[in-house]
Amino acid sequence: MKPENRTSTYTCREYREEMILLALQKKLAAPDLVPEEKQTLLREIAEVEARMGMD
Repeated sequence: MKPENRTSTYTCREYREEMILLALQKKLAAPDLVPEEKQTLLREIAEVEARMGMD
């Protein structure tokens, strides 16, 4: 098997989006989260994932 040659560049924007997603997921894991905050976080996570092409 040959390794794939990747020509795309990992951008600062992609890194930033990944860090935002990780932070939101970490907040979502908080045990004392109220339902309203959970819904807000889930909506924000969906928006970031859509921007990243993960939807």
